Amino acid sequence: MATIGVMLSGCGVLDGSEIHEATLTLYFLNKAGAKVVCLAPEMDVEAVNHATKAPSGQKRNVRVEAARLARGPVADAAEVRAADLDGLILPGGFGAAKNLCDFAINGAKGTVFPSVAALIRAMHAAGKPIGAICIAPAVLALALGEFFPELTIGDDPGTAQALEVAGARHVVRAVDEIQVDAKNNLVTTPAYMLGPGIADIAKGIEKLVDAVLARVKAA
Repeated sequence: MATIGVMLSGCGVLDGSEIHEATLTLYFLNKAGAKVVCLAPEMDVEAVNHATKAPSGQKRNVRVEAARLARGPVADAAEVRAADLDGLILPGGFGAAKNLCDFAINGAKGTVFPSVAALIRAMHAAGKPIGAICIAPAVLALALGEFFPELTIGDDPGTAQALEVAGARHVVRAVDEIQVDAKNNLVTTPAYMLGPGIADIAKGIEKLVDAVLARVKAA
């Protein structure tokens, strides 16, 4: 049985993990019989009111919020080692670009939160597959830019250009497609960077999960 880490960034598209993307990832992993380890960085961030789309004025803990999605405990990313996992998947949502890294603010000049960067780089060094959904490929571009990863976020030219400045090579893909970087063992899919709905993004996410598990099995 493969053990796959799911890196969450909170709960809710505007300040954490996109709920549809995270839930579909967990569903397809469970359906395939994988063991899932949910994890998130230990950090406090400003919460967003998802009804008004304005800052709520509250601070919330990313790992505590992620437990809403996980329906249980969420490991601190700093305490998870590459040896504990066979693969890693990062759902999207603005939390991926604001909490896991600061791409939303600093673009190609951004950095990845230390515990997240350490795990991604350790997984990459160990040759273990990493999947990233929606905007989460930006985290991989910032963490692994020196390895020139092939990634997709769909077809948004501005975001694609920023990823390429960070060192990645962007490949245009449709919502129901994935991009596989065999050299770096990465799998990405656009999901809600393209949308438009949950049934549409499910197709690409299922392919991503299947590809990550297939690469685990082939290792």
